[in-house]
Formats: sequence, C-alpha cells, structure tokens
Amino acid sequence: MARLRQRLALLLSLAGLAGVGLAPAQAIAGTPEAMKGAKIYCFMRSSNNDHQVSWEAAYALIKRQKSGVFKTSPEHAAVMITEAVVEDPGSYPDCGQYLGDLFGGRKGSAKSLDSVLNSTNSSNSNSFNSSNSSDDDRYSY
Repeated sequence: MARLRQRLALLLSLAGLAGVGLAPAQAIAGTPEAMKGAKIYCFMRSSNNDHQVSWEAAYALIKRQKSGVFKTSPEHAAVMITEAVVEDPGSYPDCGQYLGDLFGGRKGSAKSLDSVLNSTNSSNSNSFNSSNSSDDDRYSY
C-alpha cells in the first residue's frame, strides 16, 4: 500500500511538472519575439515600407526566434504584434495606424506589391507570386 502511494505521488509530481512546462511563462505580448516583431514591423512601416515587406520581416523574426517544437502561425504572430503595440504604445510611436493592415485593413500602399515584384528579376526563386495569394487568406504561406 505504501509503495502504491509513493508511485502515485511520483506520478502526480511528474504530471504537475509537465503541466508547468507547458504553461506560458509570461503573457504573449510580453515575449521577446512579440516585442521584437512589433519593433521591426512598426519601424519598417514608419520608414515608408509597405505592409507586405514589413510583415514578412517581422513574421520571419517571430517564427524563427520562438523556441519549442511548434512555430507561430501567421495569424497568431499578427495578434502578438498588435498586443505588444497596444500594451506599450509609447515604445511604438504612431504604429497604431498600421495595425489594421495586419488584419486586412487598407488595401493600397505607396508602393504596390505588384510593382515591386515586377521590378525584380522574375527568375529569382525567393520571390513569391502574388497572384497565388488572395485578400481573404493573406497569411496562407
């Protein structure tokens, strides 16, 4: 009977430790990836880059710097950037005007994606074809 209690106690302890390891250590907006992604996105947008270029840079950072087995989805990364900006707007001055673009806001920009893609070498394998993406599913890559 005592041996059964010891095993049960050990099992519950391990289950508790596993649960603690799965729980987020801090709020999503407070993660370094979210803050760095927001900083990149906001800086690039305020430097007159369009949404797509700024988004790709910010998402690449968030996706690659996140530790763990699963990578952050594009939708979740957009929410992380938004939460980071809203949580500390003083660190990202004038960035609020760009947050709607993360969720399909303004369609136009100073320099359209098509004009950027047409001005680059079409044989470049790193560029993506914008005709394959739709406005409804902007984060499908």
